[in-house]
Amino acid sequence: MSYDESPQPARRRFGRRPLTVAVAALVPTGLAGWLVWQGVGGSDGSSASAATAGAAPAASAPASPTGRGDGAPGGGDPAAPLAGKVVVVDPGHNPRNRDHPTEINEKVDIGTATKECDTTGTATAAGYAEAAFTLDVSRRLRTLLVQQGATVTFTQDDDRPYGPCVDERARIGNEAKADAVVSVHADGSAAGNRGFHVILPALVKGGAADTAAIVGPSRALGERIVADFRRETGTDPANYLGDGTGLDVRDDLGGLNLSTVPKVFLECGNMQDSADAALLSDAEWREKAARGLAAGISGFLEK
Repeated sequence: MSYDESPQPARRRFGRRPLTVAVAALVPTGLAGWLVWQGVGGSDGSSASAATAGAAPAASAPASPTGRGDGAPGGGDPAAPLAGKVVVVDPGHNPRNRDHPTEINEKVDIGTATKECDTTGTATAAGYAEAAFTLDVSRRLRTLLVQQGATVTFTQDDDRPYGPCVDERARIGNEAKADAVVSVHADGSAAGNRGFHVILPALVKGGAADTAAIVGPSRALGERIVADFRRETGTDPANYLGDGTGLDVRDDLGGLNLSTVPKVFLECGNMQDSADAALLSDAEWREKAARGLAAGISGFLEK
């Protein structure tokens, strides 16, 4: 992610059943009878806004109508560690932003200023787009969190023509009353800049922005993610910002400024560095990244 640059052209797009059980029984009195028991579970619809999951879905599960957690609820097992918790996962950018330059360049209010609705994101030299990367890691993360009983809502799942805009991404988390929100990205910094970092909300107050209530818990969430992401992936915090802490505080991101619930951004690595790009392009490493994120989120929510 680089919101300090003009949108760049993206390279390419990547984008239960209800179970019916019938039981027939003959009554042993000479009278014939039958009983049909039909258990119908909830189904996932699709729309152009957000995706919700409550039981482990396929990696490309379709979206729910509103993004407010009104799909099948997570935490069917009350003993599951994250039962009753709501996590909003915000896959950065959108594979189809490239096709809608006018819409994504339209300015939106981020509380203290205005900013572009969204950008196309960055890509590796080989053409692996950040928008494809963020969806892959986010879907892996969703599976892991749902297995722990959480209800997981996506801001987008390649199910809308562009966006959502940064203000809507914040609003989805707020309306879901999320216990934690994580926006998944990869950076587009200079070659030689390596490693991951977590972006935390600064103390911001202006217009619709007031982060006073979330600065503390967001930092706690970010610190857990740094520790667990480092352990699971074997990669180090960024060598180009954060003084080796893996933490960066910013006041210019609408997704953070407008959030009323704990929220952080994770830049998983630098797509413009060849060594980082090789990791980000590797499916096995992306699974480790999802595990690190899930561990960090779980540790924060279980405290």
